Amino acid sequence: MQQLLQQLINGITIGSFYALVALGYTMVYGVLKMINFAHGGLFMWGAYVGLTGLSLLVAWVGQSGPGLIFPVSVLVIVTIAMIGVLVERVAYRPLRSAGRLAPVISALGVAFILESLARNVYGASWKTYPAGLVPSGRIVLLSEARVSLMQVMVLLISFMLMALLYLFVYRTRIGTAMRAVSLDHEVSRLMGIDVDRIIATVFLIGPGLGGMAGLIVGLYYGSFDFTLGWSFGLKAFISAILGGIGNIPGAMLGGMMLGIIETLGAGYVSPQWKDVIAYLILILILIFRPTGLLGERVAEKL
Repeated sequence: MQQLLQQLINGITIGSFYALVALGYTMVYGVLKMINFAHGGLFMWGAYVGLTGLSLLVAWVGQSGPGLIFPVSVLVIVTIAMIGVLVERVAYRPLRSAGRLAPVISALGVAFILESLARNVYGASWKTYPAGLVPSGRIVLLSEARVSLMQVMVLLISFMLMALLYLFVYRTRIGTAMRAVSLDHEVSRLMGIDVDRIIATVFLIGPGLGGMAGLIVGLYYGSFDFTLGWSFGLKAFISAILGGIGNIPGAMLGGMMLGIIETLGAGYVSPQWKDVIAYLILILILIFRPTGLLGERVAEKL
């Protein structure tokens, strides 16, 4: 019982990472019907921008502490969001009328560019965050299962961001415009909606959340390298498909479920099999329920 509870806590924590990144995939698919494979690279750059910001801030302040995370998180969200908008403007917008294959190839190209830039700028070695940033201490739960203060912080930030996104999409005028654009671009234009602006907003929000997830992952694990985007990006993509691509609640559910399944598989089977389990789930979902657990919404795909 104690091991099961501990594995569930760890799985929900990891699942929150997948969910934040999966939201970027599902939002872009909702409005453009394409898979933004560059999203994993933007997530990875969030970890690098966070590393740079925190290292400079620690050197300037002269001490380290959890209080430095907030200003750097703002820097990460703004920076990665701006990069996301730039990627959309340069690599995707000129190809909207070129069919579905061209944007996907362009997205893969951008993904390789982002990864190569990270490797050339920061080096191929593993990078480590400054010490003393992560709050120490643990909370003992039922049956002596423990949750660290870092896990509590991760879960609070993740669920808060997901809740804010949900309210934004379903309770604001811009969110209503996003859902309209996801249904039909031409009809949305006839209704007076600036489709290009809405798509740019999606590429602002999605990468911003992904960049924040990259910062949290860097803080949680303490070290990472330039391949972080592919490993987490693919898992987040699986999460989006598991929950229902184009469905925001589905991306949240899929991320949580994949994190829990992976952690249980690593704990009760073997850590070497967790990736096999993840991709096996993807194959089974594509075979038996291609629209995902929550299904792809017909009336509202965002």
